Amino acid sequence: MKFFIDTANLAQIKEAQDLGVLDGVTTNPSLMAKEGITGEENVMAHYKAICDLVDDNVSAEVISTDFEGMIEEGERLAAIDKKIVVKVPMIADGVKALKYFSSKGIRTNCTLVFSAGQALLAAKAGATFVSPFLGRLDDISTDGLQLIEDIRLIYDNYGYETQILSASVRHPMHIIECAKIGSDVMTGPLSAIKALLKHPLTDIGLQQFLADHAKAAAAAVK
Repeated sequence: MKFFIDTANLAQIKEAQDLGVLDGVTTNPSLMAKEGITGEENVMAHYKAICDLVDDNVSAEVISTDFEGMIEEGERLAAIDKKIVVKVPMIADGVKALKYFSSKGIRTNCTLVFSAGQALLAAKAGATFVSPFLGRLDDISTDGLQLIEDIRLIYDNYGYETQILSASVRHPMHIIECAKIGSDVMTGPLSAIKALLKHPLTDIGLQQFLADHAKAAAAAVK
């Protein structure tokens, strides 16, 4: 499973990249605003800075909601760097834009997906990634992981190449469950990725190994 980090914070992206497990980055207008990145020129420059930090797969979201605007904006984003994946919302004009970008060889990420039907449309339109928001479904007492399972079944039934990018991941168990289901990608905060490192028995075991080594070293000196 690929690991993407969901942020526009360069320090967090670099930390995840340095960990050696990062496969990409997802961003959105909210994440850009959180980092104080405003204005088209600054946003474009920030996307380029992110691309310079990672190996591939930087999802950059269009703001337009009409077909012509998405195409114009998406082509500008794709021209920033070959690592850019154009992020398009799951609306009617978005599906049309997915088909257009697919025909032009521009990679896409269909975002704000909350149903298997939406995921099916995105795959038929040629989306590279589809982003079901499992955490937001959990927030309204709906089983987000069941949606991932449903999409996996449908894509496997028909051999769709669209990759399932499980989004709005909130904690490490989301990551584990998505991996068990067969999600191609997960995107979440750095905290969720780093939480996978932790287990109390690892900490206890390491402390014991170090204590035993220190005792042995002290005995050798005597």
